[in-house]
Amino acid sequence: MPLELYLDLHSQPCRSVFLFAQINKIPFEFKAVDLSAGEQYGEEFGKVTIIRKVPVLKDGDFILTESIAILQYLAAKHRTPDHWYPADLQKRARVDEFLSWQHTNIRTHGSKVFWFRGVVPAVTGAPVSKEKMDAAVEDLNASLKTFEDKFLQSRPFIIGDKISLADLVAIVEIMQPVGTGLDVFQGRPVLSAWRDRVKKELGVEVFDEAHKVIMNVDTLPQTFEKKGLPEFLKLKLQKMFN
Repeated sequence: MPLELYLDLHSQPCRSVFLFAQINKIPFEFKAVDLSAGEQYGEEFGKVTIIRKVPVLKDGDFILTESIAILQYLAAKHRTPDHWYPADLQKRARVDEFLSWQHTNIRTHGSKVFWFRGVVPAVTGAPVSKEKMDAAVEDLNASLKTFEDKFLQSRPFIIGDKISLADLVAIVEIMQPVGTGLDVFQGRPVLSAWRDRVKKELGVEVFDEAHKVIMNVDTLPQTFEKKGLPEFLKLKLQKMFN
């Protein structure tokens, strides 16, 4: 029986897991969880995990949450090519270093820009204040500069000549604000060249397939109206970002 992956591709951690499984031809059953409809708070998903977040991996009776843990589990169990999560101590440490750093930097700041530019206006019907938006973009720009100067430098990929889990997670996180029309690659030739190399390694077709759902942020108001965003989710979002 193939393992089950509970995913919503609007979520960047879910896209990382989806892409890694697809690229490495790991058989899995896609279990869609619609976050915008609040399905993560439903009774059925609650039976899978009390954490109520995606992605979730279910391998027989074994259930695993947290995208980084899932990626590492898949790499080990399916013995994916070494470059993804190297056996070499120092190369693996570099991958782990980035994966630890990105949580409170690129992911946090990229997600905030995505929510401010796309989700919050669609839910509340009003734009985020210029002051908040400018501060969010400034934080994102600072993270991107650190990524280039510290983690990428002049190397083709984060740990050297070959792609790793670090590059996969990085590109997915950086694409999140791009979905709102903010071209973070403009004026950044090093970052742009790295993106092109990563897309080529992953495969342009599967990369675009994974990201197509966030490249249509303009349709979010209609999506929420059609699905009827649960009131408790509206209140939660307003509390988070007001």
